[in-house]
Amino acid sequence: MKNNILFEKHFQIKGGDFQNGGWVSTEIKGILKQLGLDFKLIRRVAIAAYEAEMNVVIYAKRADLSLIITPEKIKIIVDDEGPGIENLELAMKSGYSTAPPKIREMGFGAGMGLPNMKKNSDYFKIETQVNKGTTVKMEFLLNSH
Repeated sequence: MKNNILFEKHFQIKGGDFQNGGWVSTEIKGILKQLGLDFKLIRRVAIAAYEAEMNVVIYAKRADLSLIITPEKIKIIVDDEGPGIENLELAMKSGYSTAPPKIREMGFGAGMGLPNMKKNSDYFKIETQVNKGTTVKMEFLLNSH
């Protein structure tokens, strides 16, 4: 598997860093544009990456985001140190949010992050452990759309 990786980059996301929130997804979008990928695919990846990034900024202490590109797909893996998700089934419902009022006043926490990640990716898996953290794995097929 390792030998068919065309590109790999790792990013650090800091919890609570609203000033830089969105920077990683913008970087990813730029990388995909430089590679000349389809605009619709780039948009889907950028939306999913942004949602994942902002969930880290809002809820977690920190996270590592990995961008891996193979000849077949783009993979994004976000591994955070955070509170975990108590009720994953509920968290996957559009509009459900545990964001505090302060976050909502800033325009975040509408409960669309996880649903948008799932909707925009071809493969979506989330593993979470309360008081430990959450890992989100998303894949986007290069020849699917």
